[in-house]
Amino acid sequence: MFVLDDLLFRPFVGIIDALHTIALDELYDVEALEDDLKENQLLYELGERSEAEYQRRKEELEAELETARDVHERLASGRVEVKR
Repeated sequence: MFVLDDLLFRPFVGIIDALHTIALDELYDVEALEDDLKENQLLYELGERSEAEYQRRKEELEAELETARDVHERLASGRVEVKR
């Protein structure tokens, strides 16, 4: 039974794990969030965004960026797994 599990199910778990990693990488894109922070700063400096809106958006983006960096750190260390 265990041999059958290894032959039939392990390849699917590997594929799901790879898809999971790709999805997390896309969902938590560190570079895109850093670009959004820069854009937010630029819009504020150009006067197209109020200080209150700038601060609110900056806090949101920094929180998202912290989460994204944590996810990427976990992916790099192998601590994110697909459980079956």
